[in-house]
Amino acid sequence: MREHDIEPIRGLPGDLPPGEKILWQGAPDARTFARSALAARWVGGYFTLLVGWALVSGTLTGALLTAGLGLLVMGLIYGFALLVARTTVYTITNRRVVLRVGVALSKCINLPLVKLGSADLRNLGTGFGDIALVPQGSTQLGYAMLWPHARPFRLAAPQPMLRALPDAAEVSSILAKAAAALGPVQQRSEAASTTPAQRPMMGAREVAA
Repeated sequence: MREHDIEPIRGLPGDLPPGEKILWQGAPDARTFARSALAARWVGGYFTLLVGWALVSGTLTGALLTAGLGLLVMGLIYGFALLVARTTVYTITNRRVVLRVGVALSKCINLPLVKLGSADLRNLGTGFGDIALVPQGSTQLGYAMLWPHARPFRLAAPQPMLRALPDAAEVSSILAKAAAALGPVQQRSEAASTTPAQRPMMGAREVAA
């Protein structure tokens, strides 16, 4: 039996205290997660180049072996992404954000909205996006504990990230309104390098990236 099989409320470690209510729950989209968090396109392109080089060099056996290895690696990436999508639950309440994460070992990460300094929306195209949560002050969060639900390259001050969300702009609006009801919060919108269109975060506070 998995730990989250006995959750009193899906995605939460316990019952909601009086006055708290769930505003939204969701999970990453597996394909988008593989592309944005696990660099599936870059890995696939790398193996494609290796296969092409092997064919140009005239070693068919090497090309077949490389292609087989590439398929194996891509299968592992998408398999892991599917497991992440199935085991992850992101929850926004009127008081906190909760990330229930972990493929092998499930854990819940609570971030009170009053400790949320800003939220950054990264548009991934076709309505999908990542939302990075920037806590105020020091936290006990470690990058390894958060990964892959962590903002890349922020090792010294890890930031939790809601990854590969469908309807990310709508989710960011829900988060902004909930946070603004408790105190000011900055919202920043950053475009992905591969996405020409960008839809800004909407809510009570908005600043430029």
